[in-house]
Amino acid sequence: MLDDIKKTLWATADKLRANMDAAEYKHLVLGLIFVKYVSDTFAARRAELTRRFADASDDYFLHDCDDELLADELEDRDYYREVNVFWVPEAARWEAIRTAAKQPDIGKRIDDALTLIEAENPKLKGILDKRYGRAQLPDGKLGELVDLVSTIGFGDDPGKARDVLGQVYEYFLGQFASAEGKKGGQFYTPASIVKTLVAVLAPHHGKVYDPCCGSGGMFVQSEKFIEAHGGKRGDVSIYGQESNPTTWRLAAMNLAIRGIDFNLGREPGDTFTRNQHPDLRADFILANPPF
Repeated sequence: MLDDIKKTLWATADKLRANMDAAEYKHLVLGLIFVKYVSDTFAARRAELTRRFADASDDYFLHDCDDELLADELEDRDYYREVNVFWVPEAARWEAIRTAAKQPDIGKRIDDALTLIEAENPKLKGILDKRYGRAQLPDGKLGELVDLVSTIGFGDDPGKARDVLGQVYEYFLGQFASAEGKKGGQFYTPASIVKTLVAVLAPHHGKVYDPCCGSGGMFVQSEKFIEAHGGKRGDVSIYGQESNPTTWRLAAMNLAIRGIDFNLGREPGDTFTRNQHPDLRADFILANPPF
């Protein structure tokens, strides 16, 4: 079922692309998928908290505990951070974006939403790619793309939501790599190769470093490897670098949506000319093989 959804989403997204280069279009698509995910998981957590607080009120016969107290509790960011859910301001939530999808300034509205999300979540500062207001898409196409992404349902279970997102995200990265041809190798290594390399290295603890991390696939697979062998997320510390600014952002988003802690440097950087981890002593070094 999920495979069918992925193929349908890709076919529709590719059709909407019109004459825009895949290297540019992928950031629009993946950025919107990211916003949809953080908004859905935020809404699911908020609904869970609302039920919990309502049950507590019943238990203590606090029927007159008005909605104002409940609203204050729901605004406590710690309830969201403790389960790795990003806080999403009201104006940046997906429903607000979807409602405005057909407005001529939808691009600017999306950029503004990304700015608000960054301001509330320091881990995302400087990562979200705000290019929607200047996107060179035919009139109405960005709104159609918003409608398409609206069909992706991540559900109420955070674990399942993250898995659905991860699979959709990886599938789209692979499809965009194919659409870009040889240039795709600059940011995407086929999943089968990544899986093999990680299995050979078998990272299970300590510091993992990828000096040219691309979109972060090696890191994601390392976490999967650890969990499959009885370990847990966080058994390794993730360090990386990527010189391409847009790919650096993709890597950070790819890791952030999975709740993986990471250090990719303060900015994009070349390992040989602008190494941002000069004192790092890594236990495992991951790198793409030459092709």
